[in-house]
Amino acid sequence: MEDRVRVVIAEDSVLLREGLTRLLTDRGHDVVAGVGDGNALVKTVGELADQNALPDVVVADVRMPPTHTDEGVRAAVLLRKLYPGVGVLVLSQYVEERYATELLAGSSRGVGYLLKDRVAEVREFVDAVVRVAQGGTALDPEVVAQLLGRSRKQDVLAGLTPREREVLGLMAEGRTNNAIAKQLVVSDGAVEKHVSNIFLKLGLSPSDGDHRRVLAVLTYLNS
Repeated sequence: MEDRVRVVIAEDSVLLREGLTRLLTDRGHDVVAGVGDGNALVKTVGELADQNALPDVVVADVRMPPTHTDEGVRAAVLLRKLYPGVGVLVLSQYVEERYATELLAGSSRGVGYLLKDRVAEVREFVDAVVRVAQGGTALDPEVVAQLLGRSRKQDVLAGLTPREREVLGLMAEGRTNNAIAKQLVVSDGAVEKHVSNIFLKLGLSPSDGDHRRVLAVLTYLNS
């Protein structure tokens, strides 16, 4: 059982919203509210804040009423500014690079961007919700591949070896060094060396703390 977290879900499809609620409650988590649009999401979290009962994480669809364009991600970005301690995990039908970049442009704590197809992988989805609630990062592998694969980033990527790029992609997905070692079938020590090299080449010092993993991705996005 994962550590219990409090969740607010923002999804205009009642069927999907109820499905997400069931997935999380079946794992022992508390879904404290469910809403169908971005304005209701911001209002609900504000009301919970007034009650000193902020959720640990918000799970929000990128596109919601009334225009079904970017209401969800705009609400998510606003909530990250208003309540930095609340994790935000957005769900999208497909990779929307502009929205992913906007979401990642602020603090590196407690942020996630997953494709909706990932919800079908129940264990991975619930793990992502918990990870973001605890201040970690959860980026869909396809999001990582697209963001790191943009041609205008090639000059930055040129300094990394192919293996270091592979490790960086797995880091950005939120995997621990141990999980990366298992994925690549190498030793933990080998992964630690690759990670250190990545930080060194990207100019990320130990003073940047545990969030160097996310800062490594942000270095590409902001260069």
